[in-house]
Amino acid sequence: MSLPVLGPGDSWMNADQIRSLQPELAALLGGFRDCFKTKPTFAHWETYLCGLMTDLKRKSIEPIALAAGVPVRTLQEFLSQLVWDDQRVRTKLQLRVADEHASPHALGVLDASGHAKQGDKTPGVQRQWCGETGKVDNCVVGHHLLYTDNDPTNPFSCMLASDLFLPESWDEDRERCRKAKIPDEVTHQAKWLIGYEQLAEALGNGIKFSWVTFDEEYGRVPLFWFGLDELGVRAVGEVPSNFHCWTKLPACHSKQAAHVSKQVDNVVRHSPAFRNRKWRKVKIKDPTRGPQIWEIKAGRVHLVDTRDGDSRPTDRLYWLITARNPQTGEIKYFVSNASKRVSLKEMMRAAFGRWHVEKWFERAKQECGFGAFEVRTYPGLMRHWLCSGMAMYFLAVQTQRLRGEKWEDHVRASGRGGQHPGRGDLESKLALAG
Repeated sequence: MSLPVLGPGDSWMNADQIRSLQPELAALLGGFRDCFKTKPTFAHWETYLCGLMTDLKRKSIEPIALAAGVPVRTLQEFLSQLVWDDQRVRTKLQLRVADEHASPHALGVLDASGHAKQGDKTPGVQRQWCGETGKVDNCVVGHHLLYTDNDPTNPFSCMLASDLFLPESWDEDRERCRKAKIPDEVTHQAKWLIGYEQLAEALGNGIKFSWVTFDEEYGRVPLFWFGLDELGVRAVGEVPSNFHCWTKLPACHSKQAAHVSKQVDNVVRHSPAFRNRKWRKVKIKDPTRGPQIWEIKAGRVHLVDTRDGDSRPTDRLYWLITARNPQTGEIKYFVSNASKRVSLKEMMRAAFGRWHVEKWFERAKQECGFGAFEVRTYPGLMRHWLCSGMAMYFLAVQTQRLRGEKWEDHVRASGRGGQHPGRGDLESKLALAG
């Protein structure tokens, strides 16, 4: 087996490079040793992470176990039964990102990822929208929070949180949940609320975002925007064309057409606040599709607040931005809670920054088995996503290091490796790399 890391030019690494990473990996994992009750369990974690980073065609439990020479049952029990504090691993990873990878341009991306699955045993599986297949399909949906420094050419990205979306049908059948070892406190939640809780957790662990962005699944909910305001998070996110707002405060509280909120598509077409504005051209750098020119108009609006049971305009003003692609005719609508003086160019760069999470999913599935889970319990699923994210974090750190410095400076002498915990075990697991 060989350990893949993208070096300069996104090329596979040779055997010398692979061997040189053994102390780096051991040093990283050593920082999480206290999350594991026993040495054997910690060793299983090392084995599983190494397996996720090798060039196996399938990154599920059985191929990893067979390649590592350990019983398949052992790795199955590691994910689903053995005692280790996966929540603390997640917390310590966030603390590490906050401490070592802070950036004034940091972007948080909320996104859902559907994984097509057969059968009805995988936790949360049912027929629902699946982004992986682009249709309603039998799948599991996870909600994720990605951290990225938003560099347009060589970004550092790390998954901070991955949580299961539990459908109502599962929540209403607690016996089925118990069979899948889903804790009673894990219930059906609106997707925007999962995202809000993930952000609150990350902020509590010291993560600082310059911007947070998301699609209309989150942006369509005014309560989500109010939650972001309470967290002090500056965000820009997509909203659907039927999202409602006011361009100015109504003269009175009335249900007459002149005073009620309007859909954003109608606001942009008919309101003087937008109709009389000129389109501005903005160049968006999107590595997945190439540079694109978008035309934008922006204005300040009041959102709809229904928290007291009535529909009232917010006192606070938000940005409403419409963007159209002159080549394709595509139109997008965005809302932002940024201040009046913010640069529209900066705002749009953040709004179109969701390509980072799309790229992360693509690489995580190809390189670290993110979607290759074959588990029937909630702990197994959560731990697999966490391990895959940890493997991707290690590869991102090493990729960033190797792209920025000469390779020869990082080939380690064997004497130094003895300073790192677990070196001997890791060396045996990666011996086939040479």
